[in-house]
Amino acid sequence: MTEDEILKIFREYSALLEGHFILSSGLHSDRYIQCALVLQHPRVAEQLCVELGPKLGELGAKTVVAPALGGVIVGHEVARALGLRALFTERQNGEMTLRRGFHLEQGEPVLVVEDVITTGKSTRETANCVEDAGGKVVGIGALVDRSGGKVAFDVPKAALLTLDVKTWDPDNCPLCREGKPAVKPGSRPGQPKPA
Repeated sequence: MTEDEILKIFREYSALLEGHFILSSGLHSDRYIQCALVLQHPRVAEQLCVELGPKLGELGAKTVVAPALGGVIVGHEVARALGLRALFTERQNGEMTLRRGFHLEQGEPVLVVEDVITTGKSTRETANCVEDAGGKVVGIGALVDRSGGKVAFDVPKAALLTLDVKTWDPDNCPLCREGKPAVKPGSRPGQPKPA
């Protein structure tokens, strides 16, 4: 699939939103990617993740780990496409952790996958969690890299769709200065509420 075809899918399911948004990172933006609107359709989720999986498949991973909540379906479907097992991290006392009896062997090669990369914070937290648990991150994947490819990692990264979406610090947000109300559609707790 081409990026245009993937973008068409996101538009078809109203998953590319325009307005004034407070992202999970705390930054503001005029566009928001709501992957959940696409991923709620299992066949579409499978189709996208079958496209993403091979971009990471040659890295020798044995396990896929994704951050909850947004990455869980992506992690599961990428793991299924590659014939690997799927784990997820979740926040406990503000820290990403592997819970529910999940474990990694020492040096186990792992792919970390996400729905959307903006600043890379959740991805890095998940990668750090993997490393702390003994695993070795060999690659990073996402359905959408909304940093325009600017967020870099120490391992190979792949995304189905790369968008250069502007973000602003809340103190320098032109949409705030215009008085446009902001909404927070993300899932990370502890961030500012809508203005």
